[in-house]
Amino acid sequence: MSAPEFTAKILPRISEVSKAAWNGLLPARGAKDYHPFTDWDFLNALEESGCASPETGWSPCHIWIEDGGGTALGAAPLYAKTHSQGEYVFDHGWADAMERAGGDYYPKLQSAIPFTPATGPRLIAQTPQVRRALISAIVQLCEQENFSGAHLTFLEETDRAVLKETGLLMRQDRQFHFINRGYETFDDVLAAMSSRKRKNVRKERARAVENLEIKHLTGADLKPEHWSAFFRFYLDTSRRKWGRPYLNKAFFDLINERFAKQTLLMLAYHDGVPIAGALNFIGGDCLYGRHWGSVIHKPFLHFELCYYQAIDAALTRGLSRVEAGAQGEHKLARGYEPVKTYSAHYLSHPGLRNAVADYLEREREAVDYEVERLGEYTPFKTSD
Repeated sequence: MSAPEFTAKILPRISEVSKAAWNGLLPARGAKDYHPFTDWDFLNALEESGCASPETGWSPCHIWIEDGGGTALGAAPLYAKTHSQGEYVFDHGWADAMERAGGDYYPKLQSAIPFTPATGPRLIAQTPQVRRALISAIVQLCEQENFSGAHLTFLEETDRAVLKETGLLMRQDRQFHFINRGYETFDDVLAAMSSRKRKNVRKERARAVENLEIKHLTGADLKPEHWSAFFRFYLDTSRRKWGRPYLNKAFFDLINERFAKQTLLMLAYHDGVPIAGALNFIGGDCLYGRHWGSVIHKPFLHFELCYYQAIDAALTRGLSRVEAGAQGEHKLARGYEPVKTYSAHYLSHPGLRNAVADYLEREREAVDYEVERLGEYTPFKTSD
């Protein structure tokens, strides 16, 4: 049997293909394996708003695979990067080593969702053959255009397996996720905790919501005034953490216009005035916590809006987990468990590739050890 014929195209904008064509490669909204961040509407909102653009150092160059008859078979979200900001898998040390050796680390290719450290498909395809064709196209683009490398981050297991098979360098990191282990209500979660930790969580939640009203808003309930309030909170937090926000008001307006059913905005009100908020996106089997902000400091309100309310919302929807973003050992005490995350890396320079390969072997051992040890500090009762 002859090998199938594939044609790879570079899309300088996701709008080069229709929403129907791109989303036709994805699970339907509402399906268990649906991921909101690879949805055409989400990616297009990033581009149309200018958040992911050449001006911000995120130049779209998505890979699009068709068969000989022009039928879409696969895609990969891909960006040419001139920096390493907004990725959450840190390679600044690699860039520094390359620059000190007299080479150029930037530009590089990044297969990721901009500003979104959430696990999801990077090789959007139904068959291993098409996944391998996508990898080949990414590597070929890297070599032809003299990019220093290609980096695919926050990988699902299916993508991870084929990337490892093709010889890319594999990397591990860790996050903290809430795992629904058969719970139906937050009281079930509390019952699984040790007595002391259970009391601490109850105290935190009571103090956080004192004199406040918490509202969960999604779909048609989301109004422009809600987004205006949240954007004010987001700007305050972003400027304190990073110096400048990654996202602009136009992005949130587009999300409200086209993606509201996949959005869950939690707002805290004091005397009828919103004073804090947390933004989440709804997947087929996961709630993804993304951004938070507040105009006042109230003890434990961050934990309440970002972690406890997210668990409540996930349980209400029958979802199996909550991904609450990058970093944060403080999530352990709030019912979130350490889990490994994965990325794959192609580096063009042989010397850098060999040095990084050696480093990653030792890093994986360290991450394995860290995840095992952190797992001992969850609030849940042990079986011993």
